[in-house]
Amino acid sequence: MIISAYSGDKKTILSPLYGRFKTLIKRMVSVITFLVFLLQSAYAQDPVRILVLGDSLSSGYGLPVGNSFPELLQQALTNDGLSVTIENAGVAGDTTTGGAARLDWALASKPDAVIIELGANDALRAIDPAITRQNLDMILAELDRLTLPALLTGMKAPPNLGMTYGREFEIIYPDLAEKYQVVFYPFFLEGVAAQPHFNQPDGIHPNRRGVEVVVERILPYVKKLIEKTGHNP
Repeated sequence: MIISAYSGDKKTILSPLYGRFKTLIKRMVSVITFLVFLLQSAYAQDPVRILVLGDSLSSGYGLPVGNSFPELLQQALTNDGLSVTIENAGVAGDTTTGGAARLDWALASKPDAVIIELGANDALRAIDPAITRQNLDMILAELDRLTLPALLTGMKAPPNLGMTYGREFEIIYPDLAEKYQVVFYPFFLEGVAAQPHFNQPDGIHPNRRGVEVVVERILPYVKKLIEKTGHNP
């Protein structure tokens, strides 16, 4: 019998077999708890890797090392206590065609999420908005296929291209963001465009102060992107 009793005081005595079983269970629980702790610690310490697929606006064109958008974004996230690595895959002069062509190469680093900042050079060259839409659609479709969370940043067309071109170009971004259900930041240069004190002498590329403004404004959207990765950096 597993349990016996003294008739005098009705005291129940557990058998040695039950005692050993109870000890074994306690040890197993301790081991499992320790393993869970190790896994949680490793997971929490693994930085989220975010790729910035962009052009000169995000690559740091004309800026000293340490002043580019990816670098200042990583610094801001680190200051907020998040373990994140931002990879700069920006190429000066790149169009959406170039971005789509090098997507596979850029993704070779195995990022956890992607920020897409492309289209400014398409507008500056007055490229047909249908081509820009097709290229961005290809990029987002591939990220969707790979189940990689994305943040799409919008861009505006120069006023000299006319209202019709501007409407056809600018609507691309919210349309595709809705189609693929990605995080959407309406205008990458919000608060910076056409502000001389936030731009380099060319009036196009942000200076250090301008990049800081971009980072400050886009930061909440990047945090939403990080949440979509499922990581807890």
